[in-house]
Amino acid sequence: MRTFVAVFPPPRVREALFRAACDLPASKDFRLIRPEKLHLTLRFLGDMSEDELGRVPQALRPLREGREPFEVSTSGFGAFPSQKRARILWAGIGEGAEPLRALAQSVADLLEPAGIGQEERPYVPHLTLGRARGRQAKLDVASVSPPALRFIVSGVELVKSVPVARGVTYSVLETYSF
Repeated sequence: MRTFVAVFPPPRVREALFRAACDLPASKDFRLIRPEKLHLTLRFLGDMSEDELGRVPQALRPLREGREPFEVSTSGFGAFPSQKRARILWAGIGEGAEPLRALAQSVADLLEPAGIGQEERPYVPHLTLGRARGRQAKLDVASVSPPALRFIVSGVELVKSVPVARGVTYSVLETYSF
């Protein structure tokens, strides 16, 4: 079962980002992610057995303690690994990026005793908006910016991704409000 820990922005933010991605000149080169699935992944856990997954909710419970909600704002569009060889289209995070990094590190630290190792790559706060239809696409975002959107992060969710005929559906397993 594929699982991840994420922050889901409010629907108005997800809708606005989806519309902005649709307006990009290169939008046809990407399979855009539907608004209801747009999220900030804090930690991708991958395929987990029921036994492995059973340890995660308890490990993450301390997220509810001693944290305050914080505000984040979206910033420019970007691509991984680069705009010339884009495979992933994303919207970045400006204000609030540091608290998101700290939150992602807390998630990683809490999961380590449950047998889930640390990520090797540094955490880059972003919302994945689409994936290249081919092996890669070229993305020119110099003249286009996503709308300036702000929202409050007041918790995280443990989510499982279930394959269905036309993609995947998400199911929230646990919410950790703070």
